[in-house]
Formats: sequence, structure tokens, C-alpha cells
Amino acid sequence: MKNFYSFVGSDVGQWNVTSQNTITGSPLESVPRIEVINSPPNELTEQGVWALQGFTSNVRYANRNEIVKLQAAQEGLNRKESVCAALIPIKKNAQWWAMPQDERRSIFEEQSHHTEIGLGYLPEIARQLHHSRDLGEPFDFITWFEFAPEHTELFNQLLAQLRATKEWQFVDREIDIRLEKKA
Repeated sequence: MKNFYSFVGSDVGQWNVTSQNTITGSPLESVPRIEVINSPPNELTEQGVWALQGFTSNVRYANRNEIVKLQAAQEGLNRKESVCAALIPIKKNAQWWAMPQDERRSIFEEQSHHTEIGLGYLPEIARQLHHSRDLGEPFDFITWFEFAPEHTELFNQLLAQLRATKEWQFVDREIDIRLEKKA
């Protein structure tokens, strides 16, 4: 069973938007808050200004050794100290999707070292990837990160490293939305 999530941008929600920056492509309408709802898309009752939907799934580009390392280092979401978050929806270009899986894996891991980079920031930065492409959503992936305020610069370093890789040459649209948990 896949876990569906909806990220609803509106005037309500447990997460206050502290910044919303379009890295590349067209922007999303600015919103003051975001609510994260763990429900299938057809059960979404929140309307909001916009809603991004995705589901968690198996890890698609990592091999067994990489998955074992990730599982050993990764801590779960909703940690008490993790009052900062980032919602980063990403859409890759047609060239990326025209490549066979093994070529995408080569760029993702062997050339860009995506998993290796991410491992360097665990357990401080917790993360969850949501797949949206198969749902016909405007983004292919919705990435969700949580961290404590003192790890904000560490998170910025993680993003800078990832965005400097060959993989990011295939990104057509990316929005970086920073959040703080509403008290």
C-alpha cells in the first residue's frame, strides 16, 4: 500500500512559510501556511490556494548497500527538535525521462553521488521523497526535509552540493519553500 500525501498551501496549516523561492521554472502562488495531510488524493477535503500530491514508494535509484546505509543513518520525521522544514517540488525535463532507468541511475548515483551526498547530512536532516509524476501532478517529485534550527546552514550546504551535480542539469522546475512549525 502506498502512502499518499497532500501538501496544501493556504491561510491555514501547521507550518508557517518563512520563504518561497523559485529556483527554476514557473513559480507557485505564494502562501502563508502549508498543511501536510496523509491521505489519498481523492479524499482531500482541503482546497487551499494549491495542493501538491504524491506518494511514498520503494527507493528507485539506490542499490541494496546504499539503502542499508541510509536506513542505518536516517532518523524519522516529526522529531521534537525538528521545527524547521523545506518542501521542494521538482520537475525533471523530457530528456531525463527519455533515458532508460540504468542511464538515470548512472547520472543520479555514479556521476552525481546523490545518495553519498545525502548520507553526509544524516541524521541531522530527515527526509522523505514523494512521487508525483505517476499521478499526473505538475511536479515529478515532492521532497520534504525536517531539521532543527541549528542545522539550517547544514541543510543549505546539502542543497548547494546537490544542485551542483550533473543530475540538476535535468531539472526544469524547482521551488524551495522553507517552513517553521506553528507554535
